[in-house]
Amino acid sequence: MFGCWRSLSTWPVLDAFSRRALGWELGESLQTSLALTALNRALAERPAPIGIIHHSDQGVQYASEEYVDRLKEFNFQTSMSRKGAPWENGRAESFIKTLKTEEVSMKQYHDIEQARRSIGHFLEEVYNRRRLHSALGYLSPTQFEAKCGDQSDKEAAARQLSL
Repeated sequence: MFGCWRSLSTWPVLDAFSRRALGWELGESLQTSLALTALNRALAERPAPIGIIHHSDQGVQYASEEYVDRLKEFNFQTSMSRKGAPWENGRAESFIKTLKTEEVSMKQYHDIEQARRSIGHFLEEVYNRRRLHSALGYLSPTQFEAKCGDQSDKEAAARQLSL
């Protein structure tokens, strides 16, 4: 059985405004390629507006030349939490806690593909579409985005991705 959370690394890309998980990847290492896959999925889901801020911790994958070059390609402004200051990336930390608590903690996956399917379903169907967030007025991320409607209002409110 493949159930130990510690053997998995989840690379989410979150919209800090709506809390929506835009892109993600799952793997068993800290490879830059996993973080890049998550970023590329997010970029395919939603174009990056001018001036967007990419905030992350100081993980080696986010500081890698390949990852930073991809951010520059899309004119991201970069921001990193200070060393030993996880509260500076509170949205991402809260997201990982939610994912562990509500999806992963009590499950036993047969293999990484089953974990990927199950976590993907949770992120897309539960977290993004049905899970209510107090910070969003008790709406789901997709409901909140629909309510906001005008893309320019959303961009003005927060130009940030959290990782």
